[in-house]
Amino acid sequence: MKINPFVKPLFLSILLALVCFARPTAGDAQARRNVVFILSDDHRFDFMGFHPEAPDFIETPNMDRMAAGGVHIANAFVSTALCSPSRASILTGQYAHRHGVVDNGTDIPEGTRFFPEYLQQAGYHTAFFGKWHMGHDTDDPRPGFDRWVSFRGQGVYTDPVLNIDGERKEIKGYTSDILTEYALEWLQEQQKAEQPFFLYLSHKAVHAEFEPAPRHKGRFETQALAYPETMYLDAEGIGSWPNWVRAQRSSWHGVDYMYHGQINFNNFYRRYAETLLGVDESIGRVMDFLERTGLDKNTLVIYMGDNGFSFGEHGLIDKRHAFEESMRVPMIAWAPGLIQPKSRMEEMILNFDIMPTVLDYLSIQAPADHVLDGRSFLPLLAGQRIPWRDSFLYEYYWERAFPQTPTQFALRTDDYKYIMTHGVWDEDMFFDLKNDPEERYNLINSPEHQALIGDMRDRLYDTLEETDGMFIPLRRGGYPGQNKRRPANEPSTDPLVNARPGNR
Repeated sequence: MKINPFVKPLFLSILLALVCFARPTAGDAQARRNVVFILSDDHRFDFMGFHPEAPDFIETPNMDRMAAGGVHIANAFVSTALCSPSRASILTGQYAHRHGVVDNGTDIPEGTRFFPEYLQQAGYHTAFFGKWHMGHDTDDPRPGFDRWVSFRGQGVYTDPVLNIDGERKEIKGYTSDILTEYALEWLQEQQKAEQPFFLYLSHKAVHAEFEPAPRHKGRFETQALAYPETMYLDAEGIGSWPNWVRAQRSSWHGVDYMYHGQINFNNFYRRYAETLLGVDESIGRVMDFLERTGLDKNTLVIYMGDNGFSFGEHGLIDKRHAFEESMRVPMIAWAPGLIQPKSRMEEMILNFDIMPTVLDYLSIQAPADHVLDGRSFLPLLAGQRIPWRDSFLYEYYWERAFPQTPTQFALRTDDYKYIMTHGVWDEDMFFDLKNDPEERYNLINSPEHQALIGDMRDRLYDTLEETDGMFIPLRRGGYPGQNKRRPANEPSTDPLVNARPGNR
């Protein structure tokens, strides 16, 4: 049959469009890149064996191996040091005040888009395994993932009830191991089918209350501990801290009344280090699979924590606040052939930079109407020198369930940090990070720093204005289960009414 010469170009254009938007086949998958993103919960930035500031007894051989074969991103931070807001920032590339998930009880605002949806549209198979936490009361599969294995809220460390693609089932065993097994099975399926993929492995560990795998329990039982000097009330510089910091020592998140006096600090510390061992083993198993199958040649692996954690600094435990131990996180990237082994990045990288970096690595464009606060650090991973940010905004919004920590905004540069506290009659804070990395001395009233403090205050407000953040988000209840309207005959679940312990 003879084809009309005017129809032929149109036919070829339609055929080409269909090919471009079709899911990749076995023939082209090997030429396409993959991404594995591994997230832990409450992992401190310096609790990795290779880190120069790590406690001597910390064991993370696989994180050490990942850093030896890739890059340690030494100045990684989160824009909000709290589980749900940080996780939403990772998936949206946005500040919490923009995406709207501002606490652990807030449901995901309608219309929110997560970047794995864009990967699916580009032909990638996607999977999520582990802690989701955004929208605390549900574990239902979320848009953007072809495979879904998750649980409600914080989950449990042993014998979890998992939502597996919409069906709930109790699985016997230790949760970190179980999630890793599911992830490896899925990776094997993608490798056999030669499908390009994005894997999101999201551990519950090392969230309190810490529970190590049975094989690791007691590993550090007799380990001597070194306490931070700022843990003590007579520590030099402590008198310059705001009242809310000193008062929090005797609260749920303070060293003098931890979890209402239910937990011993030394045991707390040791169990944390033991629980971290399971996360490290998981990373090693994923790397082993990629190397064994040859997928390491075209796969980028990123490991990070969703927020930091205090172990006595300023008399505090937990996170939320704008001190370094809270807002700073571990981050390692590994991609043989792209990243120079044993390298180190000093630039300030944020949780909301993950989305644009993954899209850049996979050559995928976000829709024009998806506003990004982050930017791709892929050129930095490849060893290039490019202009980069010299400051970032930190934000935390007061939670009714945990009222000890007030709303805070901070502007951090390489050398200084200005912290503005909202809603309490107290002083702000200003630290010289180069000369005072432990944030001992609050210089907010220092005469020689007033011009710089004023400039950083202006820059903080400028950033809020530029990113539509000039408001304090108010959420119904602000406690898991309280963000929906409560029937009149239903008892209150407010922890300040019933004194019930909250979701941490």
